[in-house]
Amino acid sequence: MNPPSDEPAAPRRGGVDPKLLEILVCPATHGPLEYDAEAGELISRKAGLAYPIRDGIPIMLVSEARQLRDVP
Repeated sequence: MNPPSDEPAAPRRGGVDPKLLEILVCPATHGPLEYDAEAGELISRKAGLAYPIRDGIPIMLVSEARQLRDVP
């Protein structure tokens, strides 16, 4: 077993660093986000918004978010 490292966690293939996902919140609701790997977006179910990820960088602007069509 390897000792803990100060190295940042490796991002998922083409995705978001899990530690980053733990601290990011929706700018509109301050609620949690879910990572949608297939769409390359961060989803805020509470706000009904999907924030794009461009070149590995989450774009956390409400003006750039896509409105979700079917919010549970």
